[in-house]
Amino acid sequence: MNQNFAAIIIGGTGQVGGAAVAELLAIPECREVVMVTRKPIAARSRVRNVVLDTGAADFAERTAALAREVISQGPVSAVSCVGVGSGSMRWSEEELQRLEVGVVGAFARGCHDAGIAQFCLLSAAGSTARSRFRYVRVMGMKEDTVRNVGFARLAIFRPGIIVGNAHTPAWVGWLGSLVPGSFGNIDQRILGRSIAAEIALHSREAGEVTRENAAMKKLAARFNAAFR
Repeated sequence: MNQNFAAIIIGGTGQVGGAAVAELLAIPECREVVMVTRKPIAARSRVRNVVLDTGAADFAERTAALAREVISQGPVSAVSCVGVGSGSMRWSEEELQRLEVGVVGAFARGCHDAGIAQFCLLSAAGSTARSRFRYVRVMGMKEDTVRNVGFARLAIFRPGIIVGNAHTPAWVGWLGSLVPGSFGNIDQRILGRSIAAEIALHSREAGEVTRENAAMKKLAARFNAAFR
């Protein structure tokens, strides 16, 4: 188990990111969650907010400087929960790439340059850069970008339909309940819990792991056994 660790997260103010932060804070060994945001957020115990311009040319360098400071206090893992979800239909592919590939890629490079070994990446079911579907293709491009950064431990989370989420219409959740496997429903609390469990339980492992719905549910159950 990862002892006395911190997490640095981008996308932590979103629905899934918020769930991941809440689950991280439920772990006594988590000394701090550092949330990188574009605008200030309300203060919370064991949460530090650092405002950075994610669109700036030096975002990766600023992230690296922050990560080095956090690492000086002990082990650190990095998390990206950036995602536009259902709002992607209103975005052009260029806009999607600027956020999902550009911003996330710069954050990942900064974390890696600072010496962070473990990175957790929120993606989506079926993601591949070869897809003819725009959103799935961009998610695959994001995965490839972070993969090429070279983290010792990369955990990719590929949820299906995320329920319990303000951006998921009720009818979509109902439809997802009829779909088995990786493209079906997963509660955002389970998703957030599985991200926290990856950090708490697997930070010392090496290699890449891709987790879809069933694997995330199993990992969340291990979290419950360890921390609840």
